Amino acid sequence: MFPNLKFPKRFSFTASIDWLCRHYFVNAGLRSVITDLGDVNNVTNMHCWVPKIHKASKPNLLLIHGFGANAMWQYGEHIRHFTARFNVYVPDLVFFGDSYTCSQERTELFQAACVVKLMHAHGVRKTNIVGISYGGFVGYSMAVQCPEMVEKLVLCCAGICLEEKDLENGLFNVSNVEEASSILLPQTPEKLKELMRYSFAKPAKAIPSFFLTDFINVMCKNYVEEKRELIKAILTNRQLSSLPKIAQPTLILWGEEDQIFPLELGYRLKRHIGNHGQLVIIKKAGHAVNLEQPKEFIKHLKSFLCDLYWSSPPSPS
Repeated sequence: MFPNLKFPKRFSFTASIDWLCRHYFVNAGLRSVITDLGDVNNVTNMHCWVPKIHKASKPNLLLIHGFGANAMWQYGEHIRHFTARFNVYVPDLVFFGDSYTCSQERTELFQAACVVKLMHAHGVRKTNIVGISYGGFVGYSMAVQCPEMVEKLVLCCAGICLEEKDLENGLFNVSNVEEASSILLPQTPEKLKELMRYSFAKPAKAIPSFFLTDFINVMCKNYVEEKRELIKAILTNRQLSSLPKIAQPTLILWGEEDQIFPLELGYRLKRHIGNHGQLVIIKKAGHAVNLEQPKEFIKHLKSFLCDLYWSSPPSPS
């Protein structure tokens, strides 16, 4: 019935959910493709879910994931809302899923350049972008590097305007990169529980340890050191004064109770973007607003991405 799907070889709750997510993507008209970006010196292969049939009459939509399980888990239940209206592309960033590079580059600028090459390889020259958390860093960098490519941009709980000094000044619940990495890249059930407490306004309670261990073994063991380097790269020497501004129509979505990237960073980002941006705060939601308040998340994405008014920047109020 689903020839492109592989069932897990042994029972695993996490692998079973992953299989179900694959079913959502295949059923939505997407196919799984790995693309060699053609860098002879630093081999880079990127995995991406692409349309089985690209329709030139449709606009394009690029969905970029953040740190977490994988792109499928973050967009699995949302994908069906967009494939009828857009050609949807969902890549795994480098060192996530099936994407990998031999390059020593770890910045979001490098990640963005890789995604641009990937989209060009699939014939996409213009696209709308949704970036969740770390994916927002990458999407913003794409808007800076290739402004002619990005039509509209959605930044969801993306702490792009953070500064390195924010760690020392107590804006975050952590005080250094090592502590942040231990939470964002959990290797024990206790650390995964801590991540859930930071990610959700109302985290699930009494999750069995064997389920948490299974999740870690399936989702959190690959490229751990490389991902630590990615986290370090976005925090080191970061200053708002050196962050380029963008001109694309931008929707900023934020969970009111975000403990990973506090709401102050959402206000800061709105001020930085100015009249090209709109900030929407979603109540009863933490950092994982796309999972915790999916209906609100989709409602605002549809309104913004499909509204012709936002094809040009709004007038100053």
